[in-house]
Amino acid sequence: MVGIDLPGRSFCSAGTTLGNVHVGIQERAEAVELIPGDADRAEWECVVDVVRKDDGELDFRGPHVQGKRGERFVYLTWGDVNQIGAFEMFRRAKLMLNRIDPTMLDSALAERRLLGTIDLTGSDGGPRCARVDPPAIQWSIAQAPDGGIDLTADSRIEE
Repeated sequence: MVGIDLPGRSFCSAGTTLGNVHVGIQERAEAVELIPGDADRAEWECVVDVVRKDDGELDFRGPHVQGKRGERFVYLTWGDVNQIGAFEMFRRAKLMLNRIDPTMLDSALAERRLLGTIDLTGSDGGPRCARVDPPAIQWSIAQAPDGGIDLTADSRIEE
């Protein structure tokens, strides 16, 4: 994943000014690989296992994958880092895996890398949140390892 157009390090949320805003990718229940909100660019790499179900539908698994079957996604989590270094989440962006074009996903599986480029500033000028759809996210086949998703195709067919 590559984040562009980061919104800055300060943000007002529910009347409170946050002065040390960071964004990370969520791994299980924790935001990891935190990037300051005023960075030029943010990059994360994650591994996603792709499993073809007996009904032909693809399913996604891995430590960064959230949600139930048919609605899997990856979270980018926004938070403020306080003076003792603790990350306090205030919003998240949901990158829906089932919305990736199936033809592109098949091609990406052959190459084993998919790249999502995300505009991290929302229409309100703050950190992008909620479900992220095009044009705010653009999926492409990654040609080199620079913050993409490593895809592994599981040859098993599961019920």
